[in-house]
Amino acid sequence: MPHADLSSYIRALDDRGWLKRVKAPVSQDLEISAIADRAVKKGGPALLFENVSGHSTPVLINGVASCDRLKLAFEVDDLAQLTHKMEDLLALAMKPPGPGLLNKLKVLPKLYDIATIMPRTVDDGPCQEVVESDPSFHSIPVLKCWPDDGGRFITWPMVFTRDPETGARNCGIYRMQVYDERTCGMHWHRHKDGARHFGKSDRLEVAVALGSDPVTAMCAAMPLPPDADEMVLAGFLRGEAVKMAKCRTVNLEVPANSEIVLEGYVKRGELRREGPFGDHTGFYSLADDYPVFHLTGLTRRKRPTYLTTIVGVPPMEDDFMGEAIGRVFLPLVRMNLPEVVDLHLPWEGVFHNLVLVSIRKRYPGHARKVMHALWGMGQMMFAKVIVVLDAEVNVRDYHQVALWALNHIDPSRDFEHAKGPMDVLDHASIEVGYGGKVGIDATKKIRGEGFVRDWPDPIVMDAGTKARVEGLCRELGI
Repeated sequence: MPHADLSSYIRALDDRGWLKRVKAPVSQDLEISAIADRAVKKGGPALLFENVSGHSTPVLINGVASCDRLKLAFEVDDLAQLTHKMEDLLALAMKPPGPGLLNKLKVLPKLYDIATIMPRTVDDGPCQEVVESDPSFHSIPVLKCWPDDGGRFITWPMVFTRDPETGARNCGIYRMQVYDERTCGMHWHRHKDGARHFGKSDRLEVAVALGSDPVTAMCAAMPLPPDADEMVLAGFLRGEAVKMAKCRTVNLEVPANSEIVLEGYVKRGELRREGPFGDHTGFYSLADDYPVFHLTGLTRRKRPTYLTTIVGVPPMEDDFMGEAIGRVFLPLVRMNLPEVVDLHLPWEGVFHNLVLVSIRKRYPGHARKVMHALWGMGQMMFAKVIVVLDAEVNVRDYHQVALWALNHIDPSRDFEHAKGPMDVLDHASIEVGYGGKVGIDATKKIRGEGFVRDWPDPIVMDAGTKARVEGLCRELGI
C-alpha cells in the first residue's frame, strides 16, 4: 500500500532506523539548515526537529535524501522500476488493443487500474481539521536557509493554479519568501506553467499545500508537458488516487492528506523584490521582482509536521529527488527519441548545466539530431551542455564518460554551438533567461561526418584468457 500521508512515511523511516529525532532546541534561522547540510553530505539520516524555538510544529528535512529513502518513498526495490512503470503506462496509451474481443478483454484490467488512479475530490480531509481564524505565515517554522538570504523561504511548496481559459490544473514547486504575516513572494519563472496561468489573469487564485505523502510532494517537481496533471502522475506512481479537498477561500483543490494549506491570490502589476536566495547552483540567486502572494486562508492538521528542504552546494536532498525525476522522465524522452539508451543529469550540473545521454547511433549527424531534439523538449530547453555518447557507455560512470568523451572528440569538429532559453538561475548566461549552449558529439565518428581515418577498436581482454586466469585471480584476492 502507498504511504497514506507524511506521518505514515515518517513512521516507515523510524521503523528502519533512517530517522533521527532531534529533541534539543534549535532555531529556524540557519541552525536547522546548517545541521541538514552537514547531515546530507555525510550520508546522514532524515531529521525530525521536534523542538523548534517559538513553534510547536516539528520540521522534517532530508526525508528523501538517499537512494534507500527514495526507494522507500516510491515503494520500489530499484529506481529503475520507475522507468519501467512509465514505459508500461505510455505503451498502453500509445498502443490500443488489437482487433477482436479477446485482445480488448486482455487490456480491460489495465484500463481499470488507470481509472482508479485519477484524482478524486472529497468533501474534506485531514488538511482541514483546523481552520485558522487569523491566518499568518508566522505560525509556520519557515527556515532562513543561508546567511545572505533575503529572508525566510518556503522551499517545498506544492503550488496549485488553474489555467483561466482551459481550467487545466498545474502543480509546481516555486519558492516563497515570507515578507510579513499575510504576504510572500511567488518565485515562478517566466517559463513555468504557474507564470503562464498568471499571465492570463488579472487576479489568479493560488493554493499551496505544505507536506503530503512523499510521492505526491515530489510529483510537483516533475517536468510534465503543459496542462498535464501532476496529481494524475502521483496517483499512477502511488498506485492509488490522490484525494483532493476543496479549499475554503479559493476555488481550487489540494491533496486532502496535506499537513498545512495556504490559500490566497496574486494580482497583475503587483511585484516586490525577492531574494537573494542560496540556490541549488551553489551560489546566491540575485534579488529580482516577483508577484506577491496574499494569504486569505490557512487550514491544517491538528498536529501538522512542516516538510521542508534546503538547496545549495551538491549533494543536497534535491539531487536525490532529481534522480527519481530523471527515471520517470526517461520514457517520455524515448517516446520522441527511441534511439536514447539512457539519460543522466549529474548533481554537479545542478539539473540544467550538464546532460549526459547515450544513443544507438545509426547515421551521420545522429548525435546532433539528438542534441537539438532535447533542446526542444520541455525543460530540457535549459540544458547548457549536452554530451552525446555511444550506447555502450554507462552515463552514470563518470570515469568511463570522461575517458570515452575526451578520447573521441575533436573540438573543431564535434562542438555544436547554439543559443536559446536558459534557466533564470543561471548567473553566467548572456542575459537573464537567455544564453549560449553547446552540444558535444562524443560518439564514434563514421563516414559522412568529416572523418576519413579508421576508427580504432577499444581494448578488451578476450573471454578465454579471462576464464583461464579466474582461479589464480581469486587466490591472489584480485
